[in-house]
Amino acid sequence: MAKRKPNTFPKLHNATWPGVVGKGGSDVDPIIDLDTMLRLTTDAEVDGVKFDGFDLFLNNPHFDIDSSDSNIKKLAEKAQSLHLEIGTVVAPVWDGGSAIGNETERKKFLTQVKKACRIASELRKIGVRPNGCIRIDTSASVTEWAKDPEGNQKLIAKTFTEACEIAAQFDEVLACEGEICWGGIHSWKRMLQILEMVDRPQTLGFQADMSHTLLYMLGYNAPEDRLLPENFDWNDKAVFDAAYRKMTNALRHWTVDLHIAQNDGTVFGSGDHDKTGRHCLAKDPNGKLDITYYAGFWLKDEDGLTKRFNHICWDGCMFPNTVMMNPQTWNDILGAMLNVRNEYGWK
Repeated sequence: MAKRKPNTFPKLHNATWPGVVGKGGSDVDPIIDLDTMLRLTTDAEVDGVKFDGFDLFLNNPHFDIDSSDSNIKKLAEKAQSLHLEIGTVVAPVWDGGSAIGNETERKKFLTQVKKACRIASELRKIGVRPNGCIRIDTSASVTEWAKDPEGNQKLIAKTFTEACEIAAQFDEVLACEGEICWGGIHSWKRMLQILEMVDRPQTLGFQADMSHTLLYMLGYNAPEDRLLPENFDWNDKAVFDAAYRKMTNALRHWTVDLHIAQNDGTVFGSGDHDKTGRHCLAKDPNGKLDITYYAGFWLKDEDGLTKRFNHICWDGCMFPNTVMMNPQTWNDILGAMLNVRNEYGWK
């Protein structure tokens, strides 16, 4: 069991979107509603420690991006009644939008960002959301992006710059989740390129997911940017650590949001979700990451703890509902996150 230390930061959040992502189709498990995800979150406990909050999916059926002020207030009151804070919110930019699309698609992308910022800002004003960002991606496939790589990078940067202008009006920060399924941010080098092209570090940062960034190292959709050699021996810790350090050194100072996660070095897709880094359970024996150890690569630099963000969130999508509904699943996850805070946290 994780041994409790007096660290109170970063706050430990659970994600709600695993109840939705990759679910709801005719040949997959049904969606798990928000209330059930919150119950599973509040029921988890390790050594007297519970989750501090949750990160929110701004999409039906969990929460409508077009929600009224009264519904936003109801959500805040629900979270407060459960003694949970709300952190990062996911803007559903893919709902008709694309960072490399035509003017109509780009406008829809930006509209979704604005709607997400409005909800996030209201939750912050109410007092239930002291931490967190607005999560975005490019909402473009790698195949579509590859038709004009450099031209599309410029268009992504343009769209993201306009998104930054919107976020700044609400005093919010955008966090772009690098993931191998999203064109233009599908490799660590391309992700870094976009961040540097936009160059708005106070408004646009990187959301590092420990599962997805492991696939960055393997160059799944960008072999030219892979950091680990082909036929890599997973027992070679020195080579792995050197590659992991190169990636985190490049992206760490841009990182404004961190997902604690596990991966077995493979990809997976379910329902309408493209293949991406396969999330594994916290104690999966096939997991390639020592979660506590490698979380430190994101949370520390040569000067010590970065303290750039005040909460961390678990992310584990596309698990069967039988796994999701098992209370031990969430105790194991909370225990893994508590180990990270014990090692790298602060008061």
